[in-house]
Amino acid sequence: MTSSFLSLKRRGALISALALALPLAFAGAAHADQLDTITAAKKIRVAIDLAVPPYGLKDEKLNATGSDVETARLLAKSLGVDLEIVQTTGANRIPFLQTDKADIVISSMSVTPEREKVVDFSVPYAAILAVVGAPKGMAITGPADLVGKKVIATRGTTNDQELTKVAPAGTQLIRFDDDATSITAVISGQADIFATAPPLLKTINEKNPAKQMEPKFTMKVNMLAIGLRKNEPRLKAKLDDFVKAQLKSGELNTIYKKFHGADLPVEVTRNAG
Repeated sequence: MTSSFLSLKRRGALISALALALPLAFAGAAHADQLDTITAAKKIRVAIDLAVPPYGLKDEKLNATGSDVETARLLAKSLGVDLEIVQTTGANRIPFLQTDKADIVISSMSVTPEREKVVDFSVPYAAILAVVGAPKGMAITGPADLVGKKVIATRGTTNDQELTKVAPAGTQLIRFDDDATSITAVISGQADIFATAPPLLKTINEKNPAKQMEPKFTMKVNMLAIGLRKNEPRLKAKLDDFVKAQLKSGELNTIYKKFHGADLPVEVTRNAG
C-alpha cells in the first residue's frame, strides 16, 4: 500500500469525521444554554408590560418603575449583569420568549396549566387576584349578575381567561390588547365592569375619582412567577435560587409592599429558601 494511498485514506477519514461533527456542533449552537448566553452578553433582556401599574409603569420623568421593574433590577444585580427592559403587552409576553426577543418575562404573569405547556416558570415571587370590579353603587355579587352587562378584559391575560370561564351566556365581553387601553375604556364609560387586578381599579379611581371602582368578587388567586423558555434547567435553577433567597431576605416583600401597600401573601413567602 503506497504512502499516497494512505494519505488519501487518512484525509477521507478526517472528512468523514468532520461531516459527522459539524451537524452536532450546529445542533449545540442552536440549543445554546440561555444562562451562558446571558452571562456572555453581560445583559439580561426582561420583558415587562409598562402599562400595568403598580407592576410596571412609567413615572413622571418617563422612567420605568413598578414592582416587576424593581424585581427585574434586583435580579440583574444578583446576576452581575445589566438590565434591558423589553416592553411588551399581556398578549405578547410568551411570544416574546418564543421568538427570542427576551430572555425572561417578569410581567405579572400568572402560572397556569395552559402556559406551563409552552414555557417554564420559576418559584412564585408574588401573587395577584383576578377580580371583577365595578362602581361602588353597582349591585354585583357573582357571575350571575353579569348577564346583560358589558364587561371589559385585557386580551390574553388570566383575568380574560377566568372571566371567559365564569361569565354566563348573555354577558357581553369587550377585549382590548393592553391594560392601558382597557383602563381608558373604563374611564371613558365604554363599560363600567372590569375583569382585572385590584391595583388597576385603584389606578382608575386615581384618574377618575367619580368612578369609585371596587372589587365585587374574586375569580381566582394566581401565583406570579418568572417565565422562561422550556428546557433551560440551569437558568431555571438560578431563577429559583434568586427568588427563594430574596424571599428569605425580605427584599421581594419590601418591593411588593412599596408598590402594593401590603405584604406578600403567605402562599408566596412559604417558598423562602
